[in-house]
Amino acid sequence: MAIHFHNHPGLVVYLTIGDPDLATSKRIALAAIDAGADVLELGVPFSDPLADGPVIQRASERAVHNGTRLEDVLALASALRKERPSVGLVIFSYLNPILRLGLERFAAAAENAGVDAVLATDLIAEESEEYRAVLRKHRLQPIFLAAPTSSDHRLARIAEVSEGFIYAISRVGITGTQQQVASDARELVTRLRRYTKLPIALGFGISNAAHVAVVAEYADAAVVGSAIVALIEQSSVEEAPAEVGKFIAALRTPVARETAVP
Repeated sequence: MAIHFHNHPGLVVYLTIGDPDLATSKRIALAAIDAGADVLELGVPFSDPLADGPVIQRASERAVHNGTRLEDVLALASALRKERPSVGLVIFSYLNPILRLGLERFAAAAENAGVDAVLATDLIAEESEEYRAVLRKHRLQPIFLAAPTSSDHRLARIAEVSEGFIYAISRVGITGTQQQVASDARELVTRLRRYTKLPIALGFGISNAAHVAVVAEYADAAVVGSAIVALIEQSSVEEAPAEVGKFIAALRTPVARETAVP
């Protein structure tokens, strides 16, 4: 499988699977795809999500409390692949749940489910050789994070080992919404362009249509996570899928207006 962005900018949507429950996660995922998400990051809940801000931490806690496991996320990926064949599917996880299941077993199950790519948030490129070999065996693309503080040498290495797309984080720190896209995000994307022709998706803090429009000026895709997870937290189980669909559709509206031909 392979990641494709069908729109510009591409839209990558992160969901914490199992929050508020697995059945609702599926309904939300389908609504997100139908509203314009090119790629879904299926977040595997973890008991110690150190890289995440309070919104995603709470969602992960709720999903863990619900008993959601990596196997459940893979089962959902399989169902989504059958119902929406063209969407990009990324397993987004800390490394621990993957190792706990077993790297080979995980990769085989992910391939069988129709997953395109895997992003292990706490695995660095320099320590990923075995991991990448197993993913390659099962036709899974490894995605890595690139930060504004990364040296040029590290960016070159990240570009060398990444497939699918590179996830550029707009600022250092934990996930969460912010008022505007960090000023060094553009510079990071420019630096990455020296080393790769892969699409570059920018995330961390992107939470509205204005942010997406800014990202479209220099990156290939925008990643939206905390804003959507917060919306799910604030909505009822019945209303969450429709609310997420409306939110995602609205993210594209200003870009559509600006690029429309009279």
